[in-house]
Amino acid sequence: MSDIAERYVRLAHAIDAHSEGFIDGYGGPQDWAVRETRDPQALRDEAQALLADVAGVPEPGRRAWLDVQVRAMHTMTRLLSGEAIPYADEVRGLYDIEPRRADLGALDAALAELDATLPGSGPLPAREEALRARLAVPRGEILRVAQPILAELRARVTERFGLPQGEDFSIELVTDKPWSGYNWPLGNLRSRIDINTDLPVLLPALPDLMAHEGYPGHHTEHATKEARLVRERGWVEHGIQLINAPECVVSEGIAVNALRAVMTREELEAWLTGDLAALAGVDPEDIRAFLAASHVKKALGGVSGEAAMRLHADGAPEAEVLDFLRTYALASDARAAQSLRFIQNPNFRAYIFTYSVGGDLVGAELDRGGADAYARLLREPVTPGQLRA
Repeated sequence: MSDIAERYVRLAHAIDAHSEGFIDGYGGPQDWAVRETRDPQALRDEAQALLADVAGVPEPGRRAWLDVQVRAMHTMTRLLSGEAIPYADEVRGLYDIEPRRADLGALDAALAELDATLPGSGPLPAREEALRARLAVPRGEILRVAQPILAELRARVTERFGLPQGEDFSIELVTDKPWSGYNWPLGNLRSRIDINTDLPVLLPALPDLMAHEGYPGHHTEHATKEARLVRERGWVEHGIQLINAPECVVSEGIAVNALRAVMTREELEAWLTGDLAALAGVDPEDIRAFLAASHVKKALGGVSGEAAMRLHADGAPEAEVLDFLRTYALASDARAAQSLRFIQNPNFRAYIFTYSVGGDLVGAELDRGGADAYARLLREPVTPGQLRA
């Protein structure tokens, strides 16, 4: 079955030649990494043939994972061929999930609750921006404050799940990106984490960001699967990460729930309002207010997906989508613009649903199976459909 893995990797690189960024990371054989622009219809036929042959993979878990991944690649080749696919079908085809519409009544109720939770008086967005400003970590201090957070998270992950020998990552501060943080898998159990400083980085958000991108989130998952699936089992297809494929639903679900997997809400609040507040010189009461508001804002988690549906499915003008984001995400002009930029990006326009749907799927798995369930997701190939079952 090594031929299946090679064909998978080569097809991914051929797609990436048309859609740069389709490959999120690659650490496999370099002679397979051929980025030659080929006819999209030929790639479509190749994906169809590969899908048929994947049915013969003997290992059930490997076969199920490859099946949904190659189906997503086939959807990509349809898009590259110029086929007009409705936006909701694009989401389904790439990620094996259903896109969600938000309930405006529920959003309005969440805003009302948030109005009663946030300190101060006056317009809700202005009050939140004022609180965020008090919690911002100066750019020059971000890496200093992040180091003890990473040390604590790594210690907990090592004890609870284990880490492959030799894993490591570096952190860079970047600008002019559509996202707040990003993990770039580099292969050889390594990755690079970028933190975008276009917008203020908030102290109460740093533990979640470091867990999401590092321990036990994206870096931990990629390094663990490289060690267990690629090196031990020879499943070389796991040496490449694709941005427009169902693996991202599970990966973002792992990352969204990463902090919860190693730390209780009570532990987090005590840590933030104690040692970390002192380290960053932040008022613990502001942190408590932010955490209370964040708990309420979980009910607003579908706002970005609804914005994407309005933009891409409904054809709403940008100005209307920006207004929606300002109203329901309580976003400043700058944060609304960044959100719009994300859902307009060709690689991320359908990706936005991986956070909410993946987060819910993995969260439910954690509710059922706790640490053992999370460990399985870090180590084994699992599809969105298997989590739904």
